[in-house]
Amino acid sequence: MTGRQRLILVLLLGSQFMLAVDFSILNVALPVIGAGLGFALADLQWVATAFALAAAGFTLLAGRIADLYGRRRLFLAGMALLGLSSLAGGLASSPGMLLAARVAQGLATAVVTPAGLSLLTTSFPEGPLRSRALGLNGALMSAGFTSGAVLGGLLTDLLSWRWAFLINVPVALAVLVTAPALLAESRPEGRPAMDVPGAVTVTAGLLALVFGLTRAGEHGFADPLALGSLAAAAALLVAFWFAERRAASPLVPPAVLARPNVRWGNLAGLVAFATETSLVFLLTLYLQKVLGYSPLATGLAFGVLGLGTVAGGLVAPRVLARTGTRRALALGFGVQAVATASLALLGTGPGSIWLLLAATFVGGVGNMVAIVAFMVTATSGLPDAEQGLATGIATMTQQVGITMGIPVMSAVATAAMGAGSVLHGVVVAVVVNAALALVATAIRPNR
Repeated sequence: MTGRQRLILVLLLGSQFMLAVDFSILNVALPVIGAGLGFALADLQWVATAFALAAAGFTLLAGRIADLYGRRRLFLAGMALLGLSSLAGGLASSPGMLLAARVAQGLATAVVTPAGLSLLTTSFPEGPLRSRALGLNGALMSAGFTSGAVLGGLLTDLLSWRWAFLINVPVALAVLVTAPALLAESRPEGRPAMDVPGAVTVTAGLLALVFGLTRAGEHGFADPLALGSLAAAAALLVAFWFAERRAASPLVPPAVLARPNVRWGNLAGLVAFATETSLVFLLTLYLQKVLGYSPLATGLAFGVLGLGTVAGGLVAPRVLARTGTRRALALGFGVQAVATASLALLGTGPGSIWLLLAATFVGGVGNMVAIVAFMVTATSGLPDAEQGLATGIATMTQQVGITMGIPVMSAVATAAMGAGSVLHGVVVAVVVNAALALVATAIRPNR
């Protein structure tokens, strides 16, 4: 890498790390936030849901807008919005003000993530350099998800929950000051008209999908509102597909979705994020309900998983260079499947923690190799003009995978618990989780 590329890498990876931290930093602070602002217990989940709805619903649209109107411009606008919304959240005096700030943070994430990733992919040519950059990006994002919970707990205990918001402000300012000098603008010379029907149907469809999955996670898939939202999502996404086939300048050209790398790569990403995030949920149940761990001890146990994912992000570029993306996907999912399947041996004794720590570390390495291979696959073979679209699709896949994994595995575990103990429900869901990872080893992109 050149010196300039290293500086660009530090800037963009730092931004993605901050977004990952922002995703999880408030989770441990929710009870304190509820007490401080007067949230009803049942309404606390909206602090997380408001963010997820905006982040997942608008990411595909934002990625395409970045392609058309300038990636650097959208990146800087998103960082400015993130800084302002974080300041508003830190100064919030009512539940409504806090939820509005979380929606704005979600919108900022929907803008910054695909714009930042497309700037990353266009700054490094396809091949070893891009694989290395994406591997470091995956490692830092995983570290951000893990450290966000720890940082949120420390800030809440030592200062105030408000600092979980305010910590973003100086970071956003630093990026806004340095980015214009490092990042070159990239956009097409001719700007086609925006595909309004496609933008409306896909955004509304993704909003309905995320809301339906979140609602199902709380009330079950038999809940009428969850079923109605999921049905509406299906109808809107089908309408989006037909709108794209007829549009003169489609938001997502059907030819792009027809590319094997884009199609199979994003399917791999969906499985990778759905299985790993839902596994964390299942093991949280196990550690707290079966072994009796405190929330702090549970978070520390997952630190080993975080180390595994960081290690996976560091070794993934070498694996990709030696095996290619197809074999790297199969290898990553295979390691994840074996490690996850070993968790079916968990018991009620305290010694089971050593099996859990070893399996989550190894599984984290495999999962991150699969995630980096997914990102490389999903953005390969596309011209720079479509990198915002490709990273927007990949980011959408990530958000939907994170959202859908927990309600699906929760439903599996709950059904199994009806015929047995909490441990039985967790073990059954873990086996299903491992089976999904094993099936994903059959995914075959072009290379």
